[in-house]
Amino acid sequence: MQVGRGVLDGLAAELGPDVRKVLVVHQPSLADLAGELRTQLSADYEVLLAEIPDGEAAKRVEVAAFCWQILGTADFTRSDAVVGFGGGAATDLAGFVAATWLRGVKLVQVPTTVLGMVDAAVGGKTGINTSEGKNLVGAFYSPAAVIADLDILAGLPRNDLLAGFAEIVKCGFIAEPEILDIVERDVAVATDSGSEEFRRAVELAIGVKARVVGEDFREAGLREILNYGHTLGHAIEYAERFQWRHGAAVSIGMMYAAELARLAGRLSDDVVDRHRSILESLDLPVSYPAGRWKTLLSVMKRDKKARGDLLRFIILDDIARPTVLAGPDQSLLFAAYQEIGD
Repeated sequence: MQVGRGVLDGLAAELGPDVRKVLVVHQPSLADLAGELRTQLSADYEVLLAEIPDGEAAKRVEVAAFCWQILGTADFTRSDAVVGFGGGAATDLAGFVAATWLRGVKLVQVPTTVLGMVDAAVGGKTGINTSEGKNLVGAFYSPAAVIADLDILAGLPRNDLLAGFAEIVKCGFIAEPEILDIVERDVAVATDSGSEEFRRAVELAIGVKARVVGEDFREAGLREILNYGHTLGHAIEYAERFQWRHGAAVSIGMMYAAELARLAGRLSDDVVDRHRSILESLDLPVSYPAGRWKTLLSVMKRDKKARGDLLRFIILDDIARPTVLAGPDQSLLFAAYQEIGD
């Protein structure tokens, strides 16, 4: 994992001398940068570009099939490579394509968003969505390298940067309180992509995910803590037809998990209030329409984190003390939702 400024120049070194052909999977907004990347790599490789839709619209089997068609037409072999160049949806799709073409070709992830750098591109989880839910089809597949060049974030829209910060503060809540301190000290500095505080927060978040994934690659136990806020968050994304930013949905999911833990007698009022204060300081939502509960509950029951009919939530006993709440009573779930309903 390379994190820093100007590190994108090291992409060719990560691809290595044995690769002959490279497919760069990118989103429309990155067409110019992808073209520059192709020019940069063309001295050593045959480079093809695959432009995919923005956001979750990229994570469909039809888009994966489009990429497979390019790979097949260009005679990509197991000695060739796929580069995921974009936000979390792009790296998720690129990873799935690389994992499934010839049962696995070399993959290098180049995330271009905060969310991609601290979450989607790290850890080897790849996937696409179906009409039944998010990330229900996928594979665990480790990239050969991840290059997180912070300079790319300079042009990122403010709302996208803040949404990505939801995953950073998630790591603060579950494992790395220093992140929360950085945000509380000065939220403007913490979210300035050119600041050292921003770089520190990103590195801490990546470190949390890398450590957890290193111990539990296939999500058999410890890795489940990374789903803090995601059970309800994914249901909200589905209910909103994937038009919401992932971080916005996860922000509400974390607020819900905090209220659930409080009502279960596991978490103090002060820590719940700290959730709300930090998330609101990042202009992230902490509530959702009260009348949507039945829809969200039905979606959560189909979530890949469920075990049969048993819903599982990652909650906190305190900051940096995550645990699993399995099969909570329906009345408790509903009561917690009333705390975030608007």
